[in-house]
Amino acid sequence: MPSKIQLSKEEIRKNKPTRDEYMNKPKVPLILVLDNVTNSYNIGAFIRLADAFAIEKIIVCGELTISDKKLKKASRNEAKWVSIEYSDSTTACLKALIDKDYTVYSVELCHESVDYNEVTYSSPCVLVLGNERKGVSEAALQLSHQHIHIPMFGMGNSLNVSTAGAIVLAKCAHVLREAL
Repeated sequence: MPSKIQLSKEEIRKNKPTRDEYMNKPKVPLILVLDNVTNSYNIGAFIRLADAFAIEKIIVCGELTISDKKLKKASRNEAKWVSIEYSDSTTACLKALIDKDYTVYSVELCHESVDYNEVTYSSPCVLVLGNERKGVSEAALQLSHQHIHIPMFGMGNSLNVSTAGAIVLAKCAHVLREAL
C-alpha cells in the first residue's frame, strides 16, 4: 500500500492541456485590474491565480516599483502563461473596458457593497482589487457597476488583497466558466 495519498506530478499533468493547447484555448472572459497594488508578492500571487483559473488577463495599474526577483518567486514563472498589461491610470483602463461592454465589480467594503456570493456576475467582467493599505481608489469605485465585499465574521476588518482576490476570483471564474 502506498504511503502517500497525494497525486504524483504525472497524475496531476494527466488531465492538463499541452502548452500549445493551453495557449490556444479560450480563456474565461474575466480581467483582473490591480488598482495601485504595489507588493511584488501580491502581484505574483495574482499571476498564479490568473493562470489557475485561465482568465483573460491581468492589468496592473499605477506606478510600478516591482522587484522582478520577488515577482518571479511569487508567480513561480507562471507569467509566461498569463496575459499581463500595464497602465499608468486605473480610470483610463476602466473607461476603455467599459467602452468594450465589460461590467466592473470592485472588491471593497462600501455603504452599497453586496456580498460577493450574492452577485450575478455577467460576462465579460472586470474585478478591481485595490492597494494594500488604501483599497480601491475612489475614482475606480465611481466607475464600478457594483461594489462587492467578503463577509467577515472574526475580529479583523480586512484580508490581504491577494487572499481576498483569490476568494472572489474563484467564485466569479466558476460562475463565468459554467456559462460558457
